[in-house]
Amino acid sequence: MTRLMQNAAISERKGKSVAQGVGMMTQIYADRAENAEIWDVEGRRYIDFASGIAVLNTGHRHPKVIEAVKAQIDRFTHTCHQVLPYENYVHLAERLNAIVPGDFEKKTMFVTTGAEAVENAVKIARAATGRNAIIAFSGGFHGRTFMGMSLTGKVAPYKLGFGTMVTDVFHAPFPVPLHGVSAEQALAALETLFKADVDPSRVAAIVVEPVQGEGGFYSAPKEFMKKLRAVCDNHGILLIADEVQSGFARTGKMFAMDHYDVAADLTTMAKSLAGGFPLAAVTGRAEIMDAPKPGGLGGTYGGSPLGIAAAHAVLDVIDEEKLCDRANMLGARLIQRLEGMRDAIPEIVDIRGPGFMNAVEFNKAGTSIPNADFANAVRANAQERGLILLTCGVYGNVIRFLSPITIQDEVFSEALDILESAMTAARKQSAQAA
Repeated sequence: MTRLMQNAAISERKGKSVAQGVGMMTQIYADRAENAEIWDVEGRRYIDFASGIAVLNTGHRHPKVIEAVKAQIDRFTHTCHQVLPYENYVHLAERLNAIVPGDFEKKTMFVTTGAEAVENAVKIARAATGRNAIIAFSGGFHGRTFMGMSLTGKVAPYKLGFGTMVTDVFHAPFPVPLHGVSAEQALAALETLFKADVDPSRVAAIVVEPVQGEGGFYSAPKEFMKKLRAVCDNHGILLIADEVQSGFARTGKMFAMDHYDVAADLTTMAKSLAGGFPLAAVTGRAEIMDAPKPGGLGGTYGGSPLGIAAAHAVLDVIDEEKLCDRANMLGARLIQRLEGMRDAIPEIVDIRGPGFMNAVEFNKAGTSIPNADFANAVRANAQERGLILLTCGVYGNVIRFLSPITIQDEVFSEALDILESAMTAARKQSAQAA
């Protein structure tokens, strides 16, 4: 069987057996992986700048993570913490309570996915405040459950065809100066929302990604976050930081909120928390976390022993290998390389991102019109050359870079060369089409 036929044959089977709503960016079927490299079923090697959508900050199969999970498998794999609890769940809660931003007493609970973490944060906020309404932001992404979809500030593809969203959820514009929304305008729109749509005394929480993920890797301006905290304090509203994509050294600090001089009341996290194993968490002010009564929080698989073991190893690796420092170094190299291509690639309109949570945005050359076609051409050309990239953004015109922070220097250099050649090829294709 030829190399092409192997992936194609599996893809044909997929088309007959898997729901089409499970979208796939590639038809590359993975066989094995190590750190920042992955090999498909045909034996072709790729450099992974997707990391399972920000799940693998510590790389594929980090030895310490694999060792920790194997050791846990030899003891037990599942008891349900609500039935037969285990000490390493408590220990991980203690560790997160110590490192999540906020100079106050904290408590933690574990679930399985980022969407679950966000939903539980909303439950906790409603229980603590006795209020129902929730405010989120345009461009935000918070999951595919009904509450997650309702909070998400992007209709296609997440809300299409799924009917009525959860009530008492409101959206305000996220500040993106590149798209004409300043921090002041975003805050003014929030005040308009209070006047026109929802009494602030009814609002339980405001949910914000300090750096938007799916929305385009836009960082909330520092003055915006400070004033948002003040708005919450003035009205008795809780601030929820969704750190599902931005946490665990990705932004050059353990959490993106570490870049701000204010703290959230509740923080949600998942993805890179457990280095590829399903685990999510909510950490927040102790008195707020204790608002739900016993039995109100939890889940059969919440805080899986395997995920908990992996997470302990991940926290050790971040500390021992100084991944926050490495994220800053890698991000600086990536941004420098992209900046050096501005003259050759006039479609580049912005290069951004803290630490190693970086993105490049494309417009049609010399205009303010988003250019999703160019972003997709770069992604496709990179994939042909062996580099996996992801697009994002409300307009689909952004490429986000999510390589493992543990990527080897020589592999990173190779990836940057591929990226440059892919962008050059996309530019030639664009010029020919014009």
